[in-house]
Amino acid sequence: GTKKKAACPGLGLFYTVLSAFLFSVASLFLKKIEDVHSVEVSAFRCVFQMAFVLPGLIYYKTGFLGPKGKRIFLFFRGFLGSTAMVLLYYAYQVMPLADATVITFSSPVFTSLLAWIFLKEKYSIWDLLFTLFAIAGVILIARPPFLFGSYVTGIEGSYTDHLKGTIAAITSAISAASTFVILRKVGKSVHYFLSIWYYAVIGLIGCVIALFVLNEWSLPHCGKDRVLLILIGLLGLGGQIFLTKALQIEKAGPVSIMRTMDVVFAFILQILFLNHLPTWWTVGGTLCVVASSSGTAIRKWRQSVRKAKQSEI
Repeated sequence: GTKKKAACPGLGLFYTVLSAFLFSVASLFLKKIEDVHSVEVSAFRCVFQMAFVLPGLIYYKTGFLGPKGKRIFLFFRGFLGSTAMVLLYYAYQVMPLADATVITFSSPVFTSLLAWIFLKEKYSIWDLLFTLFAIAGVILIARPPFLFGSYVTGIEGSYTDHLKGTIAAITSAISAASTFVILRKVGKSVHYFLSIWYYAVIGLIGCVIALFVLNEWSLPHCGKDRVLLILIGLLGLGGQIFLTKALQIEKAGPVSIMRTMDVVFAFILQILFLNHLPTWWTVGGTLCVVASSSGTAIRKWRQSVRKAKQSEI
């Protein structure tokens, strides 16, 4: 008989690094765009998502609404996921690239907390410690004046914008964590393409309404911004595809740890292309957040391995 060809070792981790690089370059292009609101950028991203997912829905014959008992979960998954995207893009525009990226990496810690509250999953003393580490990291990056004084260095623009960006990034991380909890609740009963479809459709509708309310809808004036908008949509879509492929062929624990390359790429791109050196406060906050998210991922990974061994026995 013929032997089945072994999968390329480390391919899933390579896909993860490639995904991190694409997401980071997309965020860099977002910083380079002028006079385009973050909500409008998110709307263009949703259009690209819909164009990609629609053929998949038709091919797999999943329908456009999903199972009746799961539609409410899909709605909130789409609403919270698109909200996380809009807030993240806003944070990228008003604060340093590395700062916003690091804060959003606290989402695994919030996922553990929300899973304990809503899914009754175990929340140990280690999880509490990782949560406190993440909070400490966010405080070091935000540097509130009542702790660090009225003069804050290493920020872009005014401290008010920096604070708004910090709040947006934290809310984005919590919203992203909420979508993970919803996806755990739904499980494998809903096709992945259907989940992205809700994300794109609800996100596009919400962005269009917000743009008319804010009176911010306008096509980019120059050709460069239009090209950057297209590239952001393509890079964001590519990053999501490679991250999905990585999770299909590699365990979630190593993928979560390798995703910290997002932070590394953000620091490199910020220094090379934005001429903005991170402060030591940002470096310290980064170490706290990365340590907490990596620790959370390793604990979840070990727990899943332990459960798998017990089920085999």
